[in-house]
Amino acid sequence: GEELDARTDLFSFGVVLYEMATGTLPFKGNTSAVVFNAILSQVPISPLRLNPELPPTLEEIINKALEKDRELRYQRASDLRADLKRLKRDTDSGTAVAGKPALLVSEPSLRATSRLLKHRRVVGLAVAFLIVVVIVLFAWLRSPRPPPKVLAYTQITSDGRQKGSLVTDGSRIYFNDFAGGQAFINQVSAMGGETVTIPVSLQSANIADISPNGSELLVVTSSNWLTPGPLWVLPIPGGTPRRVGEVLAFDAAWSPDGQQITYATGSDLYLCKSNGSESHKLVTVDGLLGRPRLSPDGSRLRFTVYERKKNSFSLWEVTRDGTQLHRLLPGWNEPPAECCGKWTADGNYYVFQSTRETPFGKTSLWALREKAGFLQSGSQEPIQLTVGPLNFFEPVPSKDGKRLLAIGQQLRGELVRYDGKTKQFVSYLSGISAMQLDFSRDGKWVCYVTYPEWSLWRSNLDSSQRLQLTFPPVHALLPRWSPDGKKIAFTNVQIGKPWKLYLISTEGSIPQQLIPGEGSEHDPNWTPDGNAIIFGLGGPGDRQSGATMIQQLDLKTSHITKLPGSEGLWGPTLSPNGRHICAETATGESKLVLFDSVTQKWVEKSKVSPTWWGAWSRGGDTFYVIDSTPGGERTLSRARVDDFKFEEVVSFRDLRLAGPWMGLSPDDSPLLLRDVGTQDIYALDWEAP
Repeated sequence: GEELDARTDLFSFGVVLYEMATGTLPFKGNTSAVVFNAILSQVPISPLRLNPELPPTLEEIINKALEKDRELRYQRASDLRADLKRLKRDTDSGTAVAGKPALLVSEPSLRATSRLLKHRRVVGLAVAFLIVVVIVLFAWLRSPRPPPKVLAYTQITSDGRQKGSLVTDGSRIYFNDFAGGQAFINQVSAMGGETVTIPVSLQSANIADISPNGSELLVVTSSNWLTPGPLWVLPIPGGTPRRVGEVLAFDAAWSPDGQQITYATGSDLYLCKSNGSESHKLVTVDGLLGRPRLSPDGSRLRFTVYERKKNSFSLWEVTRDGTQLHRLLPGWNEPPAECCGKWTADGNYYVFQSTRETPFGKTSLWALREKAGFLQSGSQEPIQLTVGPLNFFEPVPSKDGKRLLAIGQQLRGELVRYDGKTKQFVSYLSGISAMQLDFSRDGKWVCYVTYPEWSLWRSNLDSSQRLQLTFPPVHALLPRWSPDGKKIAFTNVQIGKPWKLYLISTEGSIPQQLIPGEGSEHDPNWTPDGNAIIFGLGGPGDRQSGATMIQQLDLKTSHITKLPGSEGLWGPTLSPNGRHICAETATGESKLVLFDSVTQKWVEKSKVSPTWWGAWSRGGDTFYVIDSTPGGERTLSRARVDDFKFEEVVSFRDLRLAGPWMGLSPDDSPLLLRDVGTQDIYALDWEAP
């Protein structure tokens, strides 16, 4: 019942020593149960009884290695090796075989004594040879294994479309293909070729897992990641889906034998039978739980936890009975940004994705060796597998363990403007890969955030006089020009840290933090006179608890006041004339609310999805919103402030966006960032010793 450690390996090595010295095993039995009982309760026969020629010291070494109380056993491999070397030295010098004083004896006795001495020399040499073999074997077993490495990359798909949730039955790869806000289930040969969509009667069926025999998919139907959905079993390549009881889940996985299912709902992890019955909670965590997976031996579960307050992702482990909950790799990558791990079929490696250094940094695949093996040393630190220009995520080890499947991603956007006359999207500012634009009051200057670097730049509208204003580790969001055109306010986002408001000169300077402390702020908005900034208090982790509000910072006195009635609101957007503020309810169903600075009242106006984005017209009389319909289609709408009734400007199903952002040019033309990056499935041949 005790946890295995290095002393367990030393016991196993003692078994090897015993067999080499005596020619038989110390613990015998016809069944594993009998052997286990012998290990726990029986004392092996003395090695000297079985082989009287052994040095007594060797028997002492063997007995100490086989000590049942691991506190009395060898504590370190180096101690065992030192005793073996000491025994070899004594054997070589002859002190391991005691001598006797010379006597006057007859010739026959001399011949007998001579034969005895020769026999002892042979035995001594044999023992010395045995010890040398043991030491060499010990050194070999203790030598570290080489690290795993990727040998070759093979591109499986070439359509570049957004993908997710890879699973494989060995010969084919099944995955989600996302288009128009919907999740489709596609398949492709594991060797590459044509991608085929599997007809499914379920809408937005997100793949969670594939059955151990490869005949069924486990899918979750949900319109967004904030809402758990029904869990289904979908026969492949075709068949009628069936509900898994009354289970509602974010994510799920089968047990290795296919008899049970583990699933995540919010902060809770459950285990149930494959038909959904006998469901019971295993553990509750502080955060949102996803990507649960059972180890190949079924003894442990690992999963990803998103901690909203820290804006971080970490890997966790718990035993199958819900005990021994602990974080995996504490202190390895702080703050953590790991996700989506899976074991190889033999259980020797756990492969996962990690984003290092920044929330917008490179995502690579890493492998964690589960156990170094019999007496072998080896680093317990994860080993990086992928490098280069592509992000790699969603790793899936192949059934035979020779390949890793993953999605390779190249991030790139194209800035486009919607032309109301031609009803087309056309390149804007030469189609730069940037978003979150804001313009100076005179309309001559623009600031923007590059994608995917998240660096703040400014330039003239003709792209001249470009100047980079921020550099890593600063990552700028939601920049806003000051009314006098001399400064830009923005939100600095770094993973694991509070969101903070900063100011920077448009001519370049060191960014200055506006508000001290550990609290989070977001969405700065300049008042028309430039004397104050209206902002949102709280970060993403505060939304669910409702610990958010709208505040105003007086730049001259640094005094902060709360806008009346703004508790539980998020994401303020101030109209250019300063009359109205549009915000969103932070908890529950997302709703737009409008604040009138004259009446000092908030009025609920419209429901929106969690992925909406809005912007005011230059005159402040119209509010534009990009949002998703219940069917998943993206729409751009606008409403006049007097009645706030939205009318559709354009609907687009095939325009892929690099995020939910939208903005308006100086002539109020809608601006979007078209996603022109690529996502394709790759097979990575790897060596995993």
